[in-house]
Amino acid sequence: MLQEIKNRILNGGEITPDEAIDLALHANRPELYAAADEIRRKFCDRTLDSCSIINARSGHCPENCKWCAQSAHYNTHIETYDAIPEEEAMAMARLHESQGIKRLSLVTSGRSVRGDDLDYFCNLYRHMGRETHLKLCASMGLLKREELQKLKEAGVKRYHCNLETASSYFPELCTTHTSEQKKETIRMAQEVGLEICSGGIIGMGETMQQRVELAFELRELGVCSVPVNILSPIPGTPLEHTAPIGDEDILVTIAIFRLVLPHAFIRFAGGRARLSRATQKQALLAGLNGLLMGDMLTTLGSGVNDDKDLIAEAGYNPL
Repeated sequence: MLQEIKNRILNGGEITPDEAIDLALHANRPELYAAADEIRRKFCDRTLDSCSIINARSGHCPENCKWCAQSAHYNTHIETYDAIPEEEAMAMARLHESQGIKRLSLVTSGRSVRGDDLDYFCNLYRHMGRETHLKLCASMGLLKREELQKLKEAGVKRYHCNLETASSYFPELCTTHTSEQKKETIRMAQEVGLEICSGGIIGMGETMQQRVELAFELRELGVCSVPVNILSPIPGTPLEHTAPIGDEDILVTIAIFRLVLPHAFIRFAGGRARLSRATQKQALLAGLNGLLMGDMLTTLGSGVNDDKDLIAEAGYNPL
């Protein structure tokens, strides 16, 4: 079955949801990883898509996402601030560029960014566009069309809005907004000409079937970049005592995402720092072709130099 599905995808066809679930639950693991890697090598070049983020506005978020340290509903003791100073953001942007990272996103807490706050960040993007060669991305919540247009005019190329989990499971994790509202933002961003980065967090209590559901929702939306985050249980949040997801579940999820989304940049994002070097390398040989590098929003990430070594060992072009 795996061989037939792999050949179909290599020849331009698609896997079905039932086939993806069956493979995720029953396929020989090494064979599944190898098939995913072959598909990645067929449709993606040897250049790994590297990116990093700046926590541009932190905390006080009115949304009640159960995984998030920045929600005002939970007592997580994180640093909070309204907007990162321009000088600090520019210093971070120059550092990321000097390290060979190609993309940079400003990420803001809260439901959305409006008015003068959006103008401030747009001016910051223009400054980055003048002084660096970074490809600029934004992650600013549930925006309206005119706000997304402003970001595009300021130089943003890609908009990030994670679905986070399957629509069938999302209400278990957040009740202050919906998956459909996220999809509406994604569609509007596409309509104004922005690329889309959207993925999710695995290990929040969802089933493998729901991870497959998420992959097909992302395929339907036509996203080009799919971050795969691993839950980092944050003390003070409702998920703080969640048992960690196993390495095999992580690798299977990545491989299945590659079969469902053969052309996408599928990137390891938050939470991977807890994994062994061997597991991270295996993931790069099981369908991944992107990494979120440096520190994450409220947790530590992997060292950039260590990541460069890992990328080279997995056969990718150097950054």
